[in-house]
Amino acid sequence: MASYRGHLTFAGLLGAGYGSLALLEGNGDWGPALIAAGLTTLGGLLPDLDSDSGVPVRELFGAAAAVVPILLFDRVKDLCQQSTEQTLFVLAVLYLFIRYVLSYIFKSFTVHRGMFHSVPALLIAGLATYLLYPSDDVRRRLFLSGATMLGFLSHLILDEIYSVDFLGARLHPNKYAGSALKFFSKSWLATLTTYLLLGFLAWRAWLDGR
Repeated sequence: MASYRGHLTFAGLLGAGYGSLALLEGNGDWGPALIAAGLTTLGGLLPDLDSDSGVPVRELFGAAAAVVPILLFDRVKDLCQQSTEQTLFVLAVLYLFIRYVLSYIFKSFTVHRGMFHSVPALLIAGLATYLLYPSDDVRRRLFLSGATMLGFLSHLILDEIYSVDFLGARLHPNKYAGSALKFFSKSWLATLTTYLLLGFLAWRAWLDGR
């Protein structure tokens, strides 16, 4: 299994390449390029949320708790009928919920190399990016959701590569071989929950595109 630093380095290099594609449009807007690079790097770390170590959970949920309220600022402000104080309060509660409550629930109900290391989880990450990004530009939202999925995919592929011992005359897969690029897990409840979430997000994305 690749290390946390290895995933970070590889996803960061992928992000630099993918983000540079945004500059090919020639409009001089470097913002999407940097965001795409960041999302690719973040996507490369997301599957480690189910790691037995508490470091990925703490760092990634801390980052999500800070970024998600910013992305949802306009929507929350509209919900609060443009009251600045109410908006800030709701965003503060959202930060605390993601940082402490959601991270605790996630850590308590996930196992290492479970359904969070899977192809459906990759699609969930991409759909979540598409739905959360505050823009009416569908092409840009698809581009950025692709960045997240590319990083996520790089993590799964690296884990599969590192699960095989290439030394010697024969290949020797270890106990984790085949556990990253999968569509189902041994737990039917985890599998069902994952596909229900995937279906819900796909439905929301479809409604958003109408």
